Amino acid sequence: MERGVLLLALAWALAATLSGAAKSPYQQVLQHSRLRGRQHGPNVCAVQKLLGTNRKYYTNCKQWYQRKVCGKSTMISYECCPGYEKVPGEKGCPAALPLSNIYDTLGIVGASTTQLYSESSNLRPEIEGPGSFTIFAPNNEAWLALPAEMLDSLVSNVNIELLNALRYHMVNRRVLTDDLKHGTSLPSMYQNIDIQIHHYPNGIVTVNCARLLKADHHATNGVVHLIDKVIATTTNTIQQIVETNENLETLRAAVAASGLNNLLENDGQFTLLAPTNEAFEKIPQKTLNRILGDPEALKDLLNHHILKSAMCAEAIIAGLSMETLEGTMLEVGCTGDDLTLNGRPIIAERDVLAINGVVHFVNELLIPDSAKTLFELGQESDVSTSIDLFRQADLSSHLTGNERVTLLAPVNTVFKDGTPSINRNTKSLLLDHILKEQLSSKYLYHGQKLETLGDKELRVFVYRNNLCIENVCIAAHDRRGRFGTLFTVDKMLTPPVGTVMDVLKADQRFSTLVAAIQSAGLMETLNRPGTFTVFAPTNEAFRAMPQGELNKLMGNAKELATVLKYHIGDEILVSGAVGALVRLKSLQGDKIEISAKNNVVNVNKEPIAETDIMATNGVIYAVNTVLQPPAFRPQERGDEPADPALEIFKQASALSKVSQRSARLAPVYSRLLARMKQ
Repeated sequence: MERGVLLLALAWALAATLSGAAKSPYQQVLQHSRLRGRQHGPNVCAVQKLLGTNRKYYTNCKQWYQRKVCGKSTMISYECCPGYEKVPGEKGCPAALPLSNIYDTLGIVGASTTQLYSESSNLRPEIEGPGSFTIFAPNNEAWLALPAEMLDSLVSNVNIELLNALRYHMVNRRVLTDDLKHGTSLPSMYQNIDIQIHHYPNGIVTVNCARLLKADHHATNGVVHLIDKVIATTTNTIQQIVETNENLETLRAAVAASGLNNLLENDGQFTLLAPTNEAFEKIPQKTLNRILGDPEALKDLLNHHILKSAMCAEAIIAGLSMETLEGTMLEVGCTGDDLTLNGRPIIAERDVLAINGVVHFVNELLIPDSAKTLFELGQESDVSTSIDLFRQADLSSHLTGNERVTLLAPVNTVFKDGTPSINRNTKSLLLDHILKEQLSSKYLYHGQKLETLGDKELRVFVYRNNLCIENVCIAAHDRRGRFGTLFTVDKMLTPPVGTVMDVLKADQRFSTLVAAIQSAGLMETLNRPGTFTVFAPTNEAFRAMPQGELNKLMGNAKELATVLKYHIGDEILVSGAVGALVRLKSLQGDKIEISAKNNVVNVNKEPIAETDIMATNGVIYAVNTVLQPPAFRPQERGDEPADPALEIFKQASALSKVSQRSARLAPVYSRLLARMKQ
């Protein structure tokens, strides 16, 4: 019996939990407002009021702490939550509003103009009488905001126009906010013409893009929701709006050419960011002709202007990312009274409602990367200096045509001290920055070979913290254009030319090292295919050694080979992959420590003179110090005399804890400390 009671209690708890989790976004923000207002008494809600206006919002936790709506400051005020009222002499709003019919409730909730018009249009008997209705009641300010000619037309024909307008605001059943599902529609009481419902994650609910201000006011014969606009009937699809608006003539032709007519005509809930004729006129004619003449680019362009869900302007109170049909993301936001796209206030007209979504007119064309050439991608980004170099070298045709390529474009800061002069060598180097395929970095793998337009072979290196091609590492996300992909890289490419030995022999700085390698018998190793990282001591490094030590090293081939092998790592590590600390195993067996700080790369804490000298079988770093393997360092060799101070320190450390527990050992510890201070 007790077990059955326990199971029943658990079932009720689970049901309560699931019920709580199923609250609509509106109810969630209302609950948050209750929590913020509870210190002022029962049934008090905190609201954020936009300064200088009468606009109020129930907000979520994030908006509460930001204290802003569309970038404008708000002030917190406290008022009775929907359905409650104050009682003189008592704290908060302890009393439920009197339950009356819809007509009386209109006056209670701040819709006295709607109440007045319902009487003059002879709607009052219906909303006072028996039944179950929902009315989306415009507040008083909404009626005042109507154009004068529209309001005159309504009130001059109260028995038809005004009555029909009011009945379009009504549904013939009780509908609460939990029933107002995003992207659904409700048949109105005017010819069953649908009302479009959108219920957004931030808790805002719109009805034909009018915002619910206060919802769920119960009445004896239904429910009243207060809204901020007078809503009008809509029977057009998005396609019909495009076809009939004279400001969208160019868009109309583009839609027809792309075959998107059916999409904009079909059922769904889309947002069309409709470029006006003016928006198309702002684009260079050559660019526009190219896109209009390329069916794939045109389709990408138009799909980039269509959001996957309907977004009314009233629902945007902060920035949010929205996905387009093209698969990219647009930043939709607001600044004051302006709606913004990617941070720019380019929306000229908002909330043109259709039965399958909403249209906002935009006065600038949003060209996605997928419809751009590599030249266009680079010109508008932080690799514009590189793009200008390709133009000066007469290589623009590779960046503007339909050739499938990938461009390795150094970021502008690489050229802070000036750009290289254009000559044959520079042009050849720039050709090696163009790969023969259109690639995506996410498909690159370690050891992959890539071919350049200059007929060089480049290697791919995948590291824990970076993805590199030879000495350059990718510094930003790919930008994939119509035919080419842009890789932003952190430096100019230096393609490999010859083996490690070839490179060392060709550089006079390493003549002593080359002789040492020959003496140690390591030439064959550094000439064969492999993946080496060589920390190459310069002539200066050898000169810095004591002459006797240098002579001893050069005269002992075995010891020389051991020291040189310690300078050679067994894998390729370019500087872009060096983080705080990387330990690289050497051919000698011990590990070399490479670190980077403030744009300086160090090996075993010694600064490197030059990084990333690329070879076909490795990479070379020029160092001005001959590195010593651990066994060759005096303090780590067993045959060297011990440092007395170090021995004292070790003894003191070992005895310190013991001496604290033994009075007999305390004098010994004191004497050790005294010796260390001498």
